[in-house]
Amino acid sequence: MAKPTPLSGFPEWLPDGRIVEQHVLDTLRHTFELHGFAGIETRAVEPLDQLLRKGETSKEVYLLSRLQDEDGPEKLDQQQGREKQLGLHFDLTVPFARYVLENAGKLAFPLKRYQIQKVWRGERPQDGRFREFIQADIDVVGAGELPYHFEVEVPLVIAEALGSLAGIGLPPVRILVNNRRVAEGFYRGIGLDDVEGVLRQIDKLDKIGPEKVSGLLVAECGATEDQAKACLALASISGSDVGVIAEVRALAESHGAVTELLETGLGELEALIAAASERAPGVVVADLKIARGLDYYTGSVYETVLVGHEQLGSVCSGGRYDTLASDGRNTYPGVGLSIGVSRLVSRLLSAELVRATRSVPSAVLVAVSSEEERVVSDAVATALRARDIPVEVAPSAAKFGKQIKYADRRGIPFVWFPGTAGEDGVVGADQVKDIRSGEQVDADAATWAPSEADRWPQVVPVP
Repeated sequence: MAKPTPLSGFPEWLPDGRIVEQHVLDTLRHTFELHGFAGIETRAVEPLDQLLRKGETSKEVYLLSRLQDEDGPEKLDQQQGREKQLGLHFDLTVPFARYVLENAGKLAFPLKRYQIQKVWRGERPQDGRFREFIQADIDVVGAGELPYHFEVEVPLVIAEALGSLAGIGLPPVRILVNNRRVAEGFYRGIGLDDVEGVLRQIDKLDKIGPEKVSGLLVAECGATEDQAKACLALASISGSDVGVIAEVRALAESHGAVTELLETGLGELEALIAAASERAPGVVVADLKIARGLDYYTGSVYETVLVGHEQLGSVCSGGRYDTLASDGRNTYPGVGLSIGVSRLVSRLLSAELVRATRSVPSAVLVAVSSEEERVVSDAVATALRARDIPVEVAPSAAKFGKQIKYADRRGIPFVWFPGTAGEDGVVGADQVKDIRSGEQVDADAATWAPSEADRWPQVVPVP
């Protein structure tokens, strides 16, 4: 078989990288559960027409079909194709909305759920952007209504979860927040009706800059030059304290754009900033250019960046949605945030910010003196594993020096030597060697244990 050609956009970490990823996932899961979020998992595929409800994503959806499927996409008209065709989910929000509708009668509301799964997105691979990647989502969904305080709680849970990773070298995070009601109230107040179009263009500010966004607002959203300038002025406002509210209100007053919707949004944004300044000082920042170009967000919107790595883009985003989950009779509003775990891990590894202390779980290699005595080594390994110590047995009865080198190559810190019978027939004590220091002592598999730092691989910051 010829050497395979790598596929870009499908990350496959080496074993030590996988340990880092697993540590991140375990930390996120633990924090979510501390706050009462229950874990679920949904299927990997959804009907194409459901996936395309989210907006401008048709170019990103991977279709799923059998190689010999007689009803391939080319044999179906467009509408039939969407109804019958399946696609891999490109996020976890759309499948979660479907899950809520299908199971509403069995769920207790407000429902707090977390979901950690792979998703697939057919976009051009680049730094931190993949075609297959892991997301970690949290959402709170209500039946009929959802109190605003959950829009405050969710980003603070994310701040705590990411803050828990600071000890392994994760850079500080900034959660940038805005409120769709503020933006919509302001745009309508200055006479712009194509609110979704304006939001989509404002969402491009960091990518193409204010001059090009201004041109798009005029060309595609029907804005005048003055209206475009007002939109950019709103987008330029940011701050980590409630003073930002007065700044937005002053701008709205100067343009005669104070509306009831804007005031409602400002009240909600102020509550979020005030709570965050107490519970996570400096982490949550109001940024009025955060738009989230997807059309189902209705309230708070969030984006999260790594300080010093802003060029990577948002590693966590989300917002409030009121109508994504609805069966026509009942509506289930929600608010959620999604962490791009693979993007986060890729930066931790590529920038050499963290490392695993070893690439295998084994803390101990049990040496084998001869193949006839392998059963003795297996018994030692069984006794240690019963006490939650990860162990492997040497693959061959080579000279002890070679077995020690084998352990060293794998990063295993201890080598165990089962006792052997002397000329008098008396079996000597087992011994364990710390191959880093060279210290070797008598040991009993029923009582000996490595230090907690050595028992399992650790994820630590790179000095």
